[in-house]
Amino acid sequence: MCKEGVVLMLCAMVMVMPFVQSISQGPKGVEKWFKELPFKKEKVTKLHFYFHDTTTGPSQTAYQVAESNISSTTTTQFGRTFMFDNPLTVEPDIRSLKIGKGQGFFGAASFEEPRFLMNLNFVFTQGKYNGSTLQFLGSNPILEQVREMSIVGGTGIFRLARGIATLQTHFVNATSSIVEYSLVVVHY
Repeated sequence: MCKEGVVLMLCAMVMVMPFVQSISQGPKGVEKWFKELPFKKEKVTKLHFYFHDTTTGPSQTAYQVAESNISSTTTTQFGRTFMFDNPLTVEPDIRSLKIGKGQGFFGAASFEEPRFLMNLNFVFTQGKYNGSTLQFLGSNPILEQVREMSIVGGTGIFRLARGIATLQTHFVNATSSIVEYSLVVVHY
């Protein structure tokens, strides 16, 4: 194929892709989408990326917003709560392609072991999931090598999402952690 043909084909793909990936928005768009739901098929999407959490220093992404009156006297820091806005990347290296943000909060929720209650939202900003989100709610026993969290919802391409996120700590020190996420998402 000649150079001009390749350029035309790429231009056509760029012009068509937003329409292929677009989803009706607004109240009327959502209502129309739900009316078509009986005719839609469920899809299973697998995603894999890294979540970077930094609690101190110049690149801080998580900030303490609350604590109980006993947080400093318990071994698990019970009640200490953080809000975060963490980068999601395709590789463990923070300089790799950023595909979105992990936003939400976590709080120490156990007296017996380091376990966080997490409300987590993945906001995708790149690729075919750009503008879509996934929501998680659950318990994260952070010292276990492999953990699971429930995917309880989504927006955009992930409307009516449900599924499982498998988490594994890739790196941790006193100021930051990198957590590997492998997701299996069921959606329409």
